[in-house]
Amino acid sequence: MGCLCSKPQGQAPPPLSLQGSTSPPSSSPPTTPPVAESRKSVKIIPLIISISIGLIVRFLVPKPAKVSMQAWQLFAIFLSTIAGLVLSPLPVGAWAFLCLTIAIITKTLSFSAAFGAFTNEVIWLIVISFFFARGFVKTGLGDRVANCFVKWLGKSTLGLSYGLTFSEVLISPAMPSTTARAGGIYLPIIKSLSLSVGSQPGHPSSRKLGAYLVQSQLQSAGNSSALFLTAAAQNMLGLKLAEQVGVIVSNQWVTWFKAASLPALVSLLLSPFVLYHLYPPEMKNTPDAPSVARKRLKDMGPVKRDEWVMIATMLLAVSLWISGRKLDLIRSCLIHQEALGIASVVAAMLALSILLLLGVLDWDDCLSEKLAWDTLIWFAVVVGMAGQLTTLGFITWVSNCVGDFLQSFSLSWPAAFGVLQASYFFIHYLFASQTAHVGALYSAFLAMHLAAGVPHVLSALALSYNTNLFGALTHYSSGQAAVYYGAGYVGLPDVFRVGFIMALFNAVIWISVGLFWWKIWGLY
Repeated sequence: MGCLCSKPQGQAPPPLSLQGSTSPPSSSPPTTPPVAESRKSVKIIPLIISISIGLIVRFLVPKPAKVSMQAWQLFAIFLSTIAGLVLSPLPVGAWAFLCLTIAIITKTLSFSAAFGAFTNEVIWLIVISFFFARGFVKTGLGDRVANCFVKWLGKSTLGLSYGLTFSEVLISPAMPSTTARAGGIYLPIIKSLSLSVGSQPGHPSSRKLGAYLVQSQLQSAGNSSALFLTAAAQNMLGLKLAEQVGVIVSNQWVTWFKAASLPALVSLLLSPFVLYHLYPPEMKNTPDAPSVARKRLKDMGPVKRDEWVMIATMLLAVSLWISGRKLDLIRSCLIHQEALGIASVVAAMLALSILLLLGVLDWDDCLSEKLAWDTLIWFAVVVGMAGQLTTLGFITWVSNCVGDFLQSFSLSWPAAFGVLQASYFFIHYLFASQTAHVGALYSAFLAMHLAAGVPHVLSALALSYNTNLFGALTHYSSGQAAVYYGAGYVGLPDVFRVGFIMALFNAVIWISVGLFWWKIWGLY
């Protein structure tokens, strides 16, 4: 789990100690555990629970008449898959592969359908982002950037969190990929900061610093993406679909920002503080850190050749990500076709190729990045199953059930608005992609809003804002969630617990502050 800790090239000084001193390297090699102790057998109780959930749904719960047997059987396997990812009877990659195998053996999915998501561009962008993170650490650039953050804001862990959060706010409108921001910029910085104080992934020391910073950045990212129309691809897709339903948002960028500004900024100001108490770091005060960081930067000397290559390559990738948006927004969102003819993932591939060609990374670095390949397996499996549930009509059936349920009550539009927004939000537990969720349900839920008498523009914007906020519900709910979870600092139970609590927190902020703010701007 600590594979990103490669020694930087050149004569890099020892890691920064925020207690005011540097730690000398260990004089003895790490002890290799006995082979018998290193084996990890299946956990019987979690295995039984995970399998039982799927079997109960498949054989004991009556199949709805409007759902095909194939869709119902896939839903049962999907529930077992998610249960296993939470309970971990096996490592997540192994469990996902096992469930995918079951789906093929039972002829629920064909081989091509089961493995279709392995060509998903977003998934490969996530994988490549892990290699970028390794380059930041290997060259020492991540350590240099981390020390700059420590120098400026390092007197407290909370200060570090706010610095990272609001730096993402500043760059998000020009970089419409939350996954790229997470994997290409913020995860490498967080890992460098954490490793420098001995906060290791997959280790009890993760709670010292890394776990909190990961959770804070993940939970804040949704509000950063919700603040600007151009901060995420699904924002533009949502408004395009709204136009097809007949809801026209005039002066889209300005209207979006005005409506989102107050609730998003309030959430951004409060989220790091709330998480600081909900999921507290062990390291809270570091009064000597700025002076130590200054000394550390002096010891590192001038920026080295590989660091310059890393900087130039990442600037190239970021430039391609920023400039690659077409005026045809829905085409941009659905197939990532860029104005320069370079998709986001291809820009990342180009950057990685440059790093390999110039020797900043070698292929062994990529092969040894186990977390990247593990993420490829489990995330592709979940995305593929979720996509097939949509193709087989299961998700449409769920949305129709919600609509029929609401029609059985004579709800006022505010009550219908609350029920529909909550339903749209929590149905995302069945999705592994924000853009896929928008494509499958946005139009249907917007139509339900309009039928219930909810003001048109308010309906369209609120659904779009929610699309960003549910990106931190689980470790599979978005590309950035997979990136941050893949770092190894936060376990699955904490991902689900914190994700649910922060979802409720964001709901309170956006309902209370949002409705007040939207009334001022005349949205209802």
